[in-house]
Amino acid sequence: MRPVTKRRLPIGIQTFREIREEGYYYVDKTAYARRLAGDAGKHYFLSRPRRFGKSLFVDTLKELFEGAEPLFRGLAVHDDWDWSKRHPVVRLSFGGGNFKQRGFLEETAAAQIDDVAARAGVGAGGPASAPVRLRRLIEALSARAGARVAVLVDEYDKPILDALDEPRTARANRDGLRGLYSTIKDCDAWIEFTFITGATRSPATKAAGRACSTPSSPRPGWTSSSRTAAAAAGWTWWCGTAARCTCSNSRWSSRRRGARRWRSCGRGTTPESTARRAGRCA
Repeated sequence: MRPVTKRRLPIGIQTFREIREEGYYYVDKTAYARRLAGDAGKHYFLSRPRRFGKSLFVDTLKELFEGAEPLFRGLAVHDDWDWSKRHPVVRLSFGGGNFKQRGFLEETAAAQIDDVAARAGVGAGGPASAPVRLRRLIEALSARAGARVAVLVDEYDKPILDALDEPRTARANRDGLRGLYSTIKDCDAWIEFTFITGATRSPATKAAGRACSTPSSPRPGWTSSSRTAAAAAGWTWWCGTAARCTCSNSRWSSRRRGARRWRSCGRGTTPESTARRAGRCA
């Protein structure tokens, strides 16, 4: 009898390439990625609590659009994806840094945009604000590759959540994010796919929602814009219904007029309470 080889669990690892190349256990969600890319929708916004695999799914999308075919061998998407087509990827993450510091959001956004431009060998047009640099980068990448760009944003709301105790900074960060996300909408002609994700529904959600609203989304900017996007990372907010959580310390409950809210059994901060705090900075 052949001995069973035990694989390691990818605890704390959110890099798709490392999981695949190092032989970690991987729950195949690439079918969801294929359905998202093939659905009628083009822009997606997904809000889920921490530790739901959002960052790993974003990294999976990055490798998929860049055409890293060897990483997907044996997975659901492999035989149903056109590997001859590759798309430039602009990936932004606001998961690290001190966003209580005034001006840090603009600085880190501009630095990430410049890093993407440097790796791709294109210019972002010299000194300018982060939204202007982002627009120039998307146009340049599309022109250079002859293909539209995939834009991926992780931890979109962290600059606001980190600064909730400092309302002036939180408002400045909110306005900065609005400018950045509205740029994505204006660049629609050069964009193939957009995926924006975070942990809560904050004031910046309105700007992200305008970029990601689709006819299939019943409440653009506040819900996942398809069942597929919701299933890719757990709970679903869809047409006024909510899936039951498997966590022992939390549950879903209904509110008047068919809306849904998160109710925790006394431990930690809920997405709803965090959103209320963020609303004070609006």
